[in-house]
Amino acid sequence: MNIPFLDSWRKRHEPDSSDSPLVAAFDRDPEGVADLLSECELLRSRVAEAGVALDDTPSSLQELDQLPPRWRNDPEELPWFGNDAGLYLGTVIVRNVPGARWQVWPGGGPVVRLASGREIQVVEAGLDWAMTGAPQLSQVYAEASEY
Repeated sequence: MNIPFLDSWRKRHEPDSSDSPLVAAFDRDPEGVADLLSECELLRSRVAEAGVALDDTPSSLQELDQLPPRWRNDPEELPWFGNDAGLYLGTVIVRNVPGARWQVWPGGGPVVRLASGREIQVVEAGLDWAMTGAPQLSQVYAEASEY
């Protein structure tokens, strides 16, 4: 049954599918979302077991790069570990590179935007690093700090 007024009502009251809950939260409280993204609980607990303390500095990225990739032994945990590695990389960049800040794409993906306008897909870099070891997290940071 075609009811014209109902179609226009639905269009006005349906949620915008392009916005994710993360986008809405970021719009309301960017600092709170940045704190949430920096937690990286799985990564922090696994590397603490290896004796590495993550202190949100570039040198901690070098320490991560030197760890034996034992996380690759668990295919279920690997993507979560890589995601956390990317979020940690982003946290280090945001806290140490002047003008860098978190940005959330409309689909909900967090990226780091540098002062130059360049966007770094840190989660993708973290996943690549966790799966293959390249690019090294410290290398991505070094490139970001040059801009």
